[in-house]
Amino acid sequence: MKISTLRAGALRFSYLMLISLATPQAFAAAAAAGAVAAATKTAQEGANCKAIGDFYWEVGDGKGPIASGSVGDEYSATKSIKIASASKFVWGAYVLEKIGKTTQPTEDQLNKLEMLSGQTAFNPIACLFTRSVGSCFENRSNAQIKPDDIGRFSYGGGHDQKLAVDLGLGRMSGEELTREVKTYIGNDIDLDYARPQPAGGLEGTPAGYATFLRKVINGQLRMKQFLGYHPVCTLPGACPNAVQSPVKEAWHYSVNHWVEDDPKTGDGAFSSPGLEGFYPWISADKTTYGVLAREQLRAGAYWASVQCGRDIRKAYFSGNAVP
Repeated sequence: MKISTLRAGALRFSYLMLISLATPQAFAAAAAAGAVAAATKTAQEGANCKAIGDFYWEVGDGKGPIASGSVGDEYSATKSIKIASASKFVWGAYVLEKIGKTTQPTEDQLNKLEMLSGQTAFNPIACLFTRSVGSCFENRSNAQIKPDDIGRFSYGGGHDQKLAVDLGLGRMSGEELTREVKTYIGNDIDLDYARPQPAGGLEGTPAGYATFLRKVINGQLRMKQFLGYHPVCTLPGACPNAVQSPVKEAWHYSVNHWVEDDPKTGDGAFSSPGLEGFYPWISADKTTYGVLAREQLRAGAYWASVQCGRDIRKAYFSGNAVP
């Protein structure tokens, strides 16, 4: 009896010690470690991530990166690359700051930020040898409005190019546009306009873009209030007012960013995938950001990055690796 009693007492003491150690902070730390491990394993071994080759990835919150890594040796947090349509997210944030901290976008501005303006004849190839925002917009048929597309979603860079002209930026070069935009969103953001095209001309480092995303989720930029604002239906065939979309799922479009809210596959994240595979996102609860960075000029590069990037996001939030 004495041995059993001693043994029972020792077990009870051990149990109480475990309970005392299992503070909320300890549980949180364990959960965070599981989230990082799951995200890392998915990035390194998940089928959708293996399919895209080399890339850099990062997940973080308002304080900074929580998990990150390079798959292969081609990309890192500090390597500058073209980000293509991921530029749109930044441009939308700039416009909201430019018009004033308490000013709502006008109907005309919102139509351009949500790609409803009918400026659908724009071709960025026509801007290869132009040197200013305005000359890019006015070259060939870029400035043409298609009346049948007014009020209907049609993805493209012409809407933002026209808005830049409307805001008085037509004479600006890429370098001048960089200075203008950074005046409002912050010089600490390591992104620059290689071309004077607001919708697709930025290049920079993943770390620089992550700084931008942190400023959004911290509320330093008005974009946090406008994430998911006035969402527009985008899928042709399913939406009567949708003409053209690069996304084949039922996402919506907001102020120069996507809302990943497809009923079957979406989790409500806000994102802005770039043509060559740069995929930035902010979680539906506006507390967490992510970046998947690579530069591959091949068909479908943007969508392949989305598949890998959202697997990493799912793994991080669930604590379970995605195979």
